[in-house]
Amino acid sequence: MTTETPDLDWAPSACTLPTPERPLRVAEFDALFAASLRRVERLAPTRLRLALAETGDIRATAEDLTARETACCSFFSFALRPGNDGELLLDTEVPASQVAVLDALAARASAVLG
Repeated sequence: MTTETPDLDWAPSACTLPTPERPLRVAEFDALFAASLRRVERLAPTRLRLALAETGDIRATAEDLTARETACCSFFSFALRPGNDGELLLDTEVPASQVAVLDALAARASAVLG
């Protein structure tokens, strides 16, 4: 799936993921969003909630992906919890200094929804 989104060079200097692997990680987030994203909610400048359809192995995929993302970008805080109507809520928080990264993630997710 191709979406019009910001360029891939939004990873901050705090990210330890090797540069050649960054497009692959972005593609993993895009695939998660394409498979299950229902809505995007900006709770605060530093907080984002993604509502995912909890089908198949989405929970395991989201847990694995967010754990790997936190390992390379330790400023991210991810929390998964059940929502209503078969939803899985993925809450993401960053410090104020990393709002641009959260903005980019929100833009990628929103692009999937159209």
